[in-house]
Amino acid sequence: MSEAATLPKTAPGAATQHFDVIIVGAGISGVGGAYHLTTQRPGTRFVVLEALEDFGGTWLTHTYPGIRSDSDLYTFGYRFKPWVGPPIATAAEILDYMGEVIAENDLARHIRYRRRITAARWSSRDKLWTLDVSGPDGVETYTTNFLWMCQGYYRHGLGHTPDWPGMADYKGQLVHPQTWPDDIDLKGKQVVVIGSGATAATLVPNIAGDCAHVTLLQRSPTYFVPGRNANDLADTLRQLEVDETWIHEIVRRKALFDQHDFTRRCLEDTEAATAELLEGVKAFLPPEIVEKHFTPRYRPWRQRIAFVPEGDLFQGIASGKASVVTDEIERFTETGLLLKSGQRLDADIIVTATGFDLCVLGDIAFEVDGAPLDFSRTVTYRGMMFTGLPNLVWVFGYFRASWTLRADMIGDFVCRLLAHMEKKGVRQVEVALRPEDRDMKLGGWIDPEDFNPGYLMRGLHLLPQAGDKPEWRHTQDYWNEKDAFPRIDLDDPAFRYS
Repeated sequence: MSEAATLPKTAPGAATQHFDVIIVGAGISGVGGAYHLTTQRPGTRFVVLEALEDFGGTWLTHTYPGIRSDSDLYTFGYRFKPWVGPPIATAAEILDYMGEVIAENDLARHIRYRRRITAARWSSRDKLWTLDVSGPDGVETYTTNFLWMCQGYYRHGLGHTPDWPGMADYKGQLVHPQTWPDDIDLKGKQVVVIGSGATAATLVPNIAGDCAHVTLLQRSPTYFVPGRNANDLADTLRQLEVDETWIHEIVRRKALFDQHDFTRRCLEDTEAATAELLEGVKAFLPPEIVEKHFTPRYRPWRQRIAFVPEGDLFQGIASGKASVVTDEIERFTETGLLLKSGQRLDADIIVTATGFDLCVLGDIAFEVDGAPLDFSRTVTYRGMMFTGLPNLVWVFGYFRASWTLRADMIGDFVCRLLAHMEKKGVRQVEVALRPEDRDMKLGGWIDPEDFNPGYLMRGLHLLPQAGDKPEWRHTQDYWNEKDAFPRIDLDDPAFRYS
């Protein structure tokens, strides 16, 4: 799949390697960034440094049964590369799609695998980032004028598992989906999957046929959208032999409009939106089960809503191959779990689909002019640049829309910013609060009353501060940002050049 074996290796003690831009990560954002530099800034000398052995990020590291997108690929796919498969895609299908982008645009020569950045130091005197990189032959040193952080936002190597009482007493197998073992044997086993998000909803129906029985144990219900894994509009346009590029754009615009409209209704007409979501589940399960196990206590979109293709999770429960229990864990036992209600769940295998841990800027030790960076003391500019952190942009996508939508927009922004710096003849840019922002109220990266998934709440203290103006926060509003980003005034006083 990769070109890793053919890349030139840096011998220990070799000279520092310099690039105009270094992209960190070869996942969906990094590959997209490489495309934008190649097409919008031809001649830019850049490299993509990837810690893993291949491209793909999430879609490479996650190997649990049924791993699939929870966003439709007409919006999760790149805007420049038509998606021709089903809206909800498997990891293998997404990797194939990304591989085509790399091959079609000759990006492989820019990607260096098995390169983990351990430290990044900015020098205002030299106007350069210096990176310490752990490579296959030892430590390598790189310098760059501009750092483009596309490494994602969570730790790939280890998922989040709460520290429940009695875990050491459990005699069965404890597994996290993020580190799914290749040799796991589910046949004839009693399995409990702890969790209520997209991962749990994917795992349960995909292992139900292999287990004696699988139980979904959730602390509280989550909203889901069951439906056909097909797009009628796309199918109709293909019957009319419309070009795939047009189909991608038309279907993409329709999907984005529908998503925006549904989000608006969740906020403005919560009762009706809730009823609509619950009716979708009632098409598969009796009302009393929906009421007990699939009626959340929060309004829709305070946490991510996952699409359940063909309602497979609910079909598994209806068939009896799977069941759902809504309760809290009192403690682990030798044979399984004791719940706070007093119910016991025996399990040969317990899967903790309990999320991940936030990773801020790749867990890299950052310094600016010799001072260690405290990321939480910075203020974000539109969720991508940060006060006191020169020549750096971070891709952080949307919670209520596809991640790649923002990755593409930030790609345009970075290319425009680099061109602007070149035109001005400057080598450094950073953002700073303007005089009119000095008394602006600052708060957390996001309002917990608006969106509050567990991984974000656990790591909120690590993230930058945000202001109460659109420029100084990640608004999570694609519908407005798609128009606002192209209009960003690069000569606004918020940008300081030198």
